[in-house]
Amino acid sequence: MIRRAIKHLSRFRRREDGVSSVEFVILFPLYIALFGSAYEAGLINTRYAMLERGLDLAVRDLRLGTDPTPTHAELVSAICNYAGVIPDCSNALHVELENVSTTDWTYRTGQVQCIDRDENIKPVINFTGGGLNALMLVTVCAVFEPMVPVTGLGMRLPKVNSSDYALVAMSAFVNEP
Repeated sequence: MIRRAIKHLSRFRRREDGVSSVEFVILFPLYIALFGSAYEAGLINTRYAMLERGLDLAVRDLRLGTDPTPTHAELVSAICNYAGVIPDCSNALHVELENVSTTDWTYRTGQVQCIDRDENIKPVINFTGGGLNALMLVTVCAVFEPMVPVTGLGMRLPKVNSSDYALVAMSAFVNEP
C-alpha cells in the first residue's frame, strides 16, 4: 500500500500538466498589485496637478481683483471649476486663507486641516481677507479615496481617516491697493 502511494506520488511529481497554471497563480497577484499601484500613482499625480492648477487660477483671479472679496464658498467653487477632475469637489476641499505677517514672517501654526468624512464635524475654517498690501497664504487640502485600497500604493498612502488620503496645495499672493 505504501509502495503504491509512493509510486503514484513520484509519477505525479514527474508530470508537467499544469506547470504554467502554478506560475500564473503565483505571479498574477503581483502583476495586478503592480498595475494597480501604477494606476493609483498616475491618478494621484493627475489629481495633484489639477488641484495645483485650480488653486493657481483661483488665486490669479484674486490677484487681478475680478472678485475683490470672495467668500469661502466662492473660492471653493472657483477652485473646483478650474480643477475639473476632483470627485465630489465641494465636499472634498478644505480651503483656508490667512494673513502672513511681514514683520516676523509667522504663519500657519500646526498641521494643515482636512475634511474628515468619517465625522460629521467640520474643521474650523480660517478665512480672513486681509487688508491692502497684505501677504496672503491660501492652503487647500483635498481628500480622496484610493482607487485600489487593498494592494500596493493604495494600502501604503498616509490616511487622513480610516480610508481617505489627502493632497495639500498652497499658494500666496499680495492684496493690491
